[in-house]
Amino acid sequence: MNTPALEDVQAAAARIAGVAIRTPLLRSDALDDVTGAKVWLKAECLQRTGSFKFRGAWNRLSALTPDERREGVVAFSSGNHAQGVALAAKLLGIRATIVMPSDAPRIKAEATRGYGAEIVSYDRLSERREVIAAKIAAERGGVIVPSYDDPWIVAGQGTAGLEIAEDIGQPDIMLVCCGGGGLASGISLALPDSEIVVVEPEGYDDVTRSLANGAIEPVRDPGPTLCDALQTLVTVPLTFDILHGRGARGVAVSEADVKAAVAFAFRTLKLVVEPGGAAALAAALSGKLDLKGKTVAITLSGGNVDAETYRVCLGV
Repeated sequence: MNTPALEDVQAAAARIAGVAIRTPLLRSDALDDVTGAKVWLKAECLQRTGSFKFRGAWNRLSALTPDERREGVVAFSSGNHAQGVALAAKLLGIRATIVMPSDAPRIKAEATRGYGAEIVSYDRLSERREVIAAKIAAERGGVIVPSYDDPWIVAGQGTAGLEIAEDIGQPDIMLVCCGGGGLASGISLALPDSEIVVVEPEGYDDVTRSLANGAIEPVRDPGPTLCDALQTLVTVPLTFDILHGRGARGVAVSEADVKAAVAFAFRTLKLVVEPGGAAALAAALSGKLDLKGKTVAITLSGGNVDAETYRVCLGV
């Protein structure tokens, strides 16, 4: 597979059936009142490992050849992709090595290790995770499994969009939390008639800028963010080309917007959503988009949040 298509997302859906959770699509009158729209929430925070990442990880690893499975896999991630790959590898009996930043949330690192993966730590400010992963794969053997720069991963993430279409049809607008664009590009394949809006943290809005300019544009020196899952400095041709071809656009949300969304999910929706997983909800709540009169679907893409970060978001 080079560039995935709708047929690849459909094949991924068959592959993950009975393994990944078909997550619920939830409604909230309070959210409708705030936005003036009919809003549906795809609760991927309730997926296995606590995020949508398990979908793509299972699709990729289950497609490995017997020889590749014996070699094992090497992935790099701040936490959610790490957990998805670690669990998929455990279920398939594959050795997994995960390159994780030393400042990754403890809850994500502990869960990754708990699924049986080996963790190799690095400094995200001075070292490149791709280089470390390539070195490990060269020395030990193993298939590198990127978090979004892989057509099998993109197709797997797109299965969340297929489920939305099966439940409510094609929404007018689809708001998707975005780091490298794997989830957004996969969903855009599954929902060809929906307007796709990617949502990123301010400072890490490389996909938003790239879509606006028609060419990939990195961000530089963005500073810290609560959205550890979305700290991508530059997207890749695979996901950019899919999103650009679909006419997707982007919007950036502030740290205050994200905190408010995490708190809204807790107090009103009764859901635990991590900051990065609440970015799309933040865009709807903040009024940055005109959603009035539209049918809108929003990804709640992850729920793996450290207690201290959660406390900060809740203001307690």
